[in-house]
Amino acid sequence: QVQLVESGGGLVQPGGSLRLSCAASGSIFRVDVMGWYRQAPGKERELVARITSISSTNYTDSVKGRFTISRDNAKNTVYLQMNSLKPEDAAVYYCNALIRPWWGPAHDYWGQGTQVTVSS
Repeated sequence: QVQLVESGGGLVQPGGSLRLSCAASGSIFRVDVMGWYRQAPGKERELVARITSISSTNYTDSVKGRFTISRDNAKNTVYLQMNSLKPEDAAVYYCNALIRPWWGPAHDYWGQGTQVTVSS
């Protein structure tokens, strides 16, 4: 089994910061692309940021310059540092990873989601 466990969400005032973490565990042979998505009420899930195994990154335009994605390959963990948060950043944030387990082909895995609320 493979699972992704997220942490770090919560309530923050506009302009504040939060750091999300997502750790992959289980029968992992290799972790490829890791990323963060978000879904606000009434909206579709959207890609926020993505990072490859060699740390090449890309971001959605609305978070460029404010969010930073990083990863620790030794820990199979991806992070999302979110600065200068805005009310429109509020959403459930989901971790995603393309993982090849020992017992089969690569597959997309999702975390359970963590709520980020930006409000004064």
